[in-house]
Amino acid sequence: MSVQVQPAVSDQVIVYNKRRGTELALILFAQTFGFGGWIITNLNLHGDLPDNLIPVACIWFGMGIAAHLIVRLKLPYADPLILPSVFLLNGLGLAMIYRIDQIPDPIKTDSATQLLWTALGLGLFALVVFLLRDHRRLQRYPYLLFIAGLVLLLLPLAPFIGHASGGAQIWIRVFGFSFQPAEVAKILLAIAFAAYFYEKREVLALAGRRFMGLELPRARDLGPIAVMFVLSILVMVFQNDLGTSLLFFGLFTVMIYIATERIAWPILAGAGFVGAAFAAFFFTNHVARRVNAWLDPFSNYDANLQIISAQFGLAWGGLFGRGWGLGRPGLTPLAKSDMIAAALGEEIGILGLMAIVMVYGLLVARGFKTAVTSPDGFGKLLAAGLSFTFALQVFAIIGGVTRLLPLTGLTTPFMSQGGSSLVANWIIIGILMVISHHARRPQAATAAPQDVASNSEDQTAVIR
Repeated sequence: MSVQVQPAVSDQVIVYNKRRGTELALILFAQTFGFGGWIITNLNLHGDLPDNLIPVACIWFGMGIAAHLIVRLKLPYADPLILPSVFLLNGLGLAMIYRIDQIPDPIKTDSATQLLWTALGLGLFALVVFLLRDHRRLQRYPYLLFIAGLVLLLLPLAPFIGHASGGAQIWIRVFGFSFQPAEVAKILLAIAFAAYFYEKREVLALAGRRFMGLELPRARDLGPIAVMFVLSILVMVFQNDLGTSLLFFGLFTVMIYIATERIAWPILAGAGFVGAAFAAFFFTNHVARRVNAWLDPFSNYDANLQIISAQFGLAWGGLFGRGWGLGRPGLTPLAKSDMIAAALGEEIGILGLMAIVMVYGLLVARGFKTAVTSPDGFGKLLAAGLSFTFALQVFAIIGGVTRLLPLTGLTTPFMSQGGSSLVANWIIIGILMVISHHARRPQAATAAPQDVASNSEDQTAVIR
């Protein structure tokens, strides 16, 4: 018989390679995909190179070099694959928005606005990197952040500033500017959940009563999950936003499961959410319309024009796509925002769309690796929660576009038109990079427990 014992303190130090040079090369390589798409679009549509080729090249590649220099200066041990993945996705989104800008007459300039949002997102990324020297500072105010997140999430329901668009009331409008507060709320709530669950993990993990083989939590511990359940229902019913409701409830459920390692939490939460979704299907019009568009879109061509057009676009693009500028993505409503994945699938093909999904997978994987290697529990929970939001958001929107799921109206991270989502996602990348830097810094190796043979003569002694 053997037992595990903790060996003496290890004198070994783990040192990760910084790989900042590799990061710079990958960033420049990743940026060429979006830049190349922009040039090819001009060649295919206008037969000539764009007039502003040099200025745009300087701005676009300058952004990548500036982001790299900030990371090299302040976060030299951060993960070298996160930034290249983000620039690849951001660049492809900019190129596709520019391509759709060329369809109407006169042409639009939404891609230039989106480039400004990208610059603002990079500015906030730099601000996070410079100000947030240690991510554990965020752990101090869980209840304040939770309340702030809830207020932001429910703000679109407020009179005078709440604004409905596309059937969903998820916007606020102040002084002529529109903003989606749920994008900031997801950051605040992720930080609040991580801090709260890390602090209360032992209490939440206490075994309650067993019911049908499940160890149910104690009734008083159901308070947080009850609040999130009610909040998700409010968002689904009153804001007509199935996607945001799914995103926040999924984030909460995954983080509490990671913190407590109790399977009862996701089972209870999943059962409650499915029951609420069925109730919303029968008692609200918005959810029923989304489900009908998913299961039988051709039953109402006018109402389901968006998803039908997306399907035709993907079929027209085929495996390899029509080429930049050679498809007809403008036929799909909201092709720049909700349906940008369908537009890309039409022009760069299903293979190109699957490659984009793989880049998202790489980004999520590096985020989860950051969580695994982080030496502190709060950092683990926060990195895992933020990475999960990317995974769930991409799964929901790509699944909706390809009719694997009902369409939810979530944005495609870093690619969809819109400043709220883009800026918020760049802030998330800043936080992930800070956690990654602390996780990969040189640190003493944690000695693993070792199996040793137990000595039968070493019996428990009774001390009198």
